Amino acid sequence: MTRLHALVLMMLLVPAAAQAEKRCGWLDNPATATWSLNDAAGGWIIMENGSGYRAKGMNHIPDLTTGEYVYTHAVHGYACACMEVDTDGEGGISRIRSVRQLPLSRCRSDPALGWFLNKDQ
Repeated sequence: MTRLHALVLMMLLVPAAAQAEKRCGWLDNPATATWSLNDAAGGWIIMENGSGYRAKGMNHIPDLTTGEYVYTHAVHGYACACMEVDTDGEGGISRIRSVRQLPLSRCRSDPALGWFLNKDQ
């Protein structure tokens, strides 16, 4: 019976793991309780102040200021990161599984991410 339980558990976990996506780009915190990931596919909402939208697993986002970080206003800013996430199919990230901060040069040198740095021009 133990093998049967293990098999059932594995079958339940495999679809959840298969949904995770690796997304790399600019992890942006422009204001209080507002987060997004901006990658080659566009902007992904992680948390939106006022709307109540908040991805599960926010605790996986490390203190980005200990690595390479660009301050834009007070404590707010952005960093380059790769994330393992689940998306909701509507432009939002529903769950953060892991976050790895990268050197800023990684995102700056990616032509598919240039739109983020030029968005205010």
